[in-house]
Amino acid sequence: MKKDWKSFLDPRFQRGIAHRGLHDETRTENGLEAFRNAIAHDKAFEFDIHLTKDGQLVVIHDAELKRVTGKEGIVEEKTLAELKTDYRLLDGEEIPTLEEVLSLNDGRVPVVIELKAHGSNRAIKALSRAARAALQGRVDPRKAIIISFDPRALLFFGSKSGFHLSLLVCLEKKWTLGLRNFFDSLDLDQRLLLDKKVFAYRKKGRLVNTWTIRSLEALRSISPYTDLVTYENFVYPE
Repeated sequence: MKKDWKSFLDPRFQRGIAHRGLHDETRTENGLEAFRNAIAHDKAFEFDIHLTKDGQLVVIHDAELKRVTGKEGIVEEKTLAELKTDYRLLDGEEIPTLEEVLSLNDGRVPVVIELKAHGSNRAIKALSRAARAALQGRVDPRKAIIISFDPRALLFFGSKSGFHLSLLVCLEKKWTLGLRNFFDSLDLDQRLLLDKKVFAYRKKGRLVNTWTIRSLEALRSISPYTDLVTYENFVYPE
């Protein structure tokens, strides 16, 4: 039986989830300054984790490093020392580790953590198991949602972990909606909110989050069809 998310999860999730931190022109996405800004505004924030070559968890969106650092490379092919020494985020910050982000937050605001699977089934399993080990006993399950586009990542993380597991679904892989009942909730591309399967899912009291909303106008238009919202580039109303 699935948990009643409204009584289980921190209610601040319902006040907007800052996509890759509360970033702006001076604070880059998935950087400690963006996370610090979200914490200062008492906002839940989302971030992405990858597993390095030497088995360390780092916070960054892309496996390919070029877009977010300006320098070529693949996260999974680098050690943590190489990432810390040879790469910088676009605002000059180091690429943070999961440990650094957890220490910065110290449980003050809720978080959404995306498992970014890259490579083989074996690599996905290693990522998920490492993430579970890092979070259990450290993060209150009521203050965290674990998400992934790859259902295997969530299955490897494990429902017995006590954490809320949410399946990310994009329009291009709409077929994964068929797996919706294996997990605690859905995290949807906003273009899927009007799908009849999603309507039926919410009618049963199941949780739906949507991404990524970038204006107040867009927020108003989708609000009747979703429970939570992941947003960026505007001030989310209180």
